[in-house]
Parts: sequence; C-alpha cells; structure tokens
Amino acid sequence: MRTELATKLDGRICVIGIGGSEWGDDAFGVDLASSLEEAGCPDVISAGGAPERLVGRIPQGDYDHILLLDAVDYPGEPGSVVFLESSELKSRYPQVSTHKLSLGSLAAALEYTTGAKIWLLGAKPFSLARAAGLSAGMKATSEALRELLLELLSKRELAADD
Repeated sequence: MRTELATKLDGRICVIGIGGSEWGDDAFGVDLASSLEEAGCPDVISAGGAPERLVGRIPQGDYDHILLLDAVDYPGEPGSVVFLESSELKSRYPQVSTHKLSLGSLAAALEYTTGAKIWLLGAKPFSLARAAGLSAGMKATSEALRELLLELLSKRELAADD
C-alpha cells in the first residue's frame, strides 16, 4: 500500500476525515484525521458525519488530490484497508450511506467543485455499535495508517519546500 499511495498521490493533498464519533469504529476517519492534524500535517479537515458541508468550501485548484478517510463496508476482514479512486467510489457506494450524501456522490461533487482527483482510504469496521472510541482492532489499523500517511505527507511537504 505504501508504494501505491506514494505513486498515486503526487502534488498537494487535502485529507478529509469522515465519520460519527458516537458509533464506535465509524469514527475511524475523524480519529485518523485528528491524529494527523495533531502531528502537524497541513490541509487536514475533520468533517464528522456531514462531509457534504465541505462541498463548495474547498477552493478549486488548490489541491491535486483529496483523500477521504472513512470506515466503509466491503468484502474483507474487519480492520482491513481499501484504497479506491473516485470512479470506484461512484460504482461501489452510489446511494446507501450513513452520511446525507453517499461516498460516490460526495466524490463526484468534490471532484466537480475542486478539480482535484478524489480517493478513499477506508477501513472495514469491527463494530458500529453505539460506543465512544474505536475498537482495539480499528485502533491498530488507524495507528498503522497514521504512520504511513505521516511518512507520505512529510515527504510531500519537503518536496514542496524545495
């Protein structure tokens, strides 16, 4: 995954964490975004459970890529990770969502309004039961992705400064 992220996410990146903090592992995206922000990563937004409110607020042309972080259901083991481009989001997540806009519709709207390439880095939840905080398994996934993204984003920052 490290190589795939590094080769596909070139240029300026905006990271958007999505999810509801009161529904256990649904908080994956906002939890990971918050930890990246605390580590000093620029261009990180925690959208909570209403990411559609960001459509039209992210300036066109400022970013080459927008990386959505979210807990998503797909075939695989809980805690496993998926990396999808916007066309895959539109086909896999067209309508049904815990958000007002599906991930596919959100990707299409953000792509249209910003001109950026939209990606999803998603993790399959262990539990979406009402609970505060991530499950132990999802915390492990989040921590591994945090280290990977910090490495990737810090390299992008260093390259941008040159």
